[in-house]
Amino acid sequence: MAGLLQRIRQRFLTGDYYLSSHAEEEMREDDLDDQTFENALLKGNRQGLTRDPRGTRYRLKSGHDGRVIQGRMPTDEEESLRIITIYALER
Repeated sequence: MAGLLQRIRQRFLTGDYYLSSHAEEEMREDDLDDQTFENALLKGNRQGLTRDPRGTRYRLKSGHDGRVIQGRMPTDEEESLRIITIYALER
């Protein structure tokens, strides 16, 4: 699973991703700023993951403010990273 997380991070760094309007809305509702999201995605400690028929959900802890975020980010070898939803699990 570390390989998949590394692939997600690499696609984010190269700009090969799509952030859905739903993810943007969830981030606003949870007061998640870009810095917290980026820090959690690129440097965060993995707190767990869950399998979902719609895609794996990653749980990552941000070193920026210590918040845990969870997001569904399906990806495969042929497609860009799609960030479907991102939200805070704790405040």
